[in-house]
Amino acid sequence: MGGPGVGKGTFSQMLKQRHPFNYIEAGAMLRAQPADSEIGRLISVGNLVPDDLVCDLIRDKINSSSDIILDGFPRTIGQATWLVQNYAKTHDIHILYFYAPDSVLIERIKKRIRDGSHRRDDSNISIIRHRLDNFHTITMPAIQWLRTAPGIKFSEIDADGNVSDNFCDILSALPQYK
Repeated sequence: MGGPGVGKGTFSQMLKQRHPFNYIEAGAMLRAQPADSEIGRLISVGNLVPDDLVCDLIRDKINSSSDIILDGFPRTIGQATWLVQNYAKTHDIHILYFYAPDSVLIERIKKRIRDGSHRRDDSNISIIRHRLDNFHTITMPAIQWLRTAPGIKFSEIDADGNVSDNFCDILSALPQYK
């Protein structure tokens, strides 16, 4: 979990190189929806998709035969509660919360755009700022709740530094994948 541009996708890909995870990228699943669909219209302006729609998409991708990375999920208290209630007893859930200042996140997204990103939700600074506002008002309460949620592990990773140092911190939090 973490704000837009914090590196969730980058770190997920690095972890996938070490272990054959079932990789579920919530944002990509949502962005793959047609632009004229309800989901497409919501994300094109930086809004979050309703919990029930997102949870249904995630549920369809979860299986118990392999370790899973949920990239960009949960994002709301409702999604976090759904995850813990439905999977904490059958899966070892370990939330990694990546944090960095908003100024760093904005610069990373701008770099992603310069490097050729065609993501609708990266399209302009007002949408990026709206996504950051949503992160602070909607996702941060879920992160705060997950810090002490029953039956799961929670680790914070300072993602402000360089990728290599950040990844060392991730591996320290997840020693089974070193």
